Amino acid sequence: MDAQLIAALILLPFTVAFIYAAIHEYMRYKSQGKANYGLVYDEETGTTHVTGIGEGQDEYNPDDFDPSDANQASAEGYDCKT
Repeated sequence: MDAQLIAALILLPFTVAFIYAAIHEYMRYKSQGKANYGLVYDEETGTTHVTGIGEGQDEYNPDDFDPSDANQASAEGYDCKT
């Protein structure tokens, strides 16, 4: 196979996914207007993810995160004997 054809076949799925995401976001913009995206912390799982943030919500700031608070909350249910 030609090297250019192999490169095109490798890049094709990424190009299709990018075009699909751009069309999806454009259609969302036309129906809902400008969106505010940010990092949100899920306390149940202890993970963060990027999502749309509502008008009254604050985005998650990693600088304000105290790991000792998260570790203490998850360790309260366990009996740690060393």
